[in-house]
Amino acid sequence: MNLWISAGHVGLTLLLSQSLAVDAAEIKVIASTGVASVVTELGRQFEATTGHTVQTDFAVIAVSKRKIDAGATFDIAILSPAVIDELVALGKIVADTRVSFGRTGIGVAVRKDTPRQDIGSGEALKKMMLAAKSVGHSKEGLSGVHFLAALDRLGITAEMKPKLRAYEGAGLGDALATGEVEVAVTGIGPALSMRDAMFVGPLPPELQSYVVFAAGVSRAVTHAEVTRSFLQFMTAPAAAPVFKAKGMERD
Repeated sequence: MNLWISAGHVGLTLLLSQSLAVDAAEIKVIASTGVASVVTELGRQFEATTGHTVQTDFAVIAVSKRKIDAGATFDIAILSPAVIDELVALGKIVADTRVSFGRTGIGVAVRKDTPRQDIGSGEALKKMMLAAKSVGHSKEGLSGVHFLAALDRLGITAEMKPKLRAYEGAGLGDALATGEVEVAVTGIGPALSMRDAMFVGPLPPELQSYVVFAAGVSRAVTHAEVTRSFLQFMTAPAAAPVFKAKGMERD
């Protein structure tokens, strides 16, 4: 169902329609790749409804933070809670705009022509990992950190070390698509959006970890009202179906 047809979405519709009266603005978003699919879809909806445009720059949290430290301009940042809090303390994000942006678990993807395997338990995941010739993960992203911790908990770090390949940004998806790696482990959102890939499933509950996100508006924002309305739009209850469809949880 369209996100803003029902009576429960009237407030959100009014919020968006109010921004139509403002001259078209461009909102710059610096965000983690873990939220890329959600932000892209909600940005598309916001643009279609308001006439404003959303420009995005997605990278793993560590890389995005370095960009901001180096002087990159932005209107909204969606990164880890710790980084957002640091940016608030540094005066780069307005404190009263800080908001939770949900979380994503870690998932496994393979090429779409690969037979589906069961990873519903720790033993099943262990079997899959040990059978794979190569496994890719994020080089600096928190999903990679969580995955390596899961291997350690399974007791197979030493056996897996020769098979592991670390990638930056979209490199992991490209490596899976070309067959450079047999298995990719990353955030569920990015795993679902990989081209020519099949999502096997999330890590089993006993090994699952979550990458948590928070967001805030830059103190140097140019179009404050429009920017705040976009952030409110993305974090409103009506956006929950998009989060779910893209492999994220609101809280």
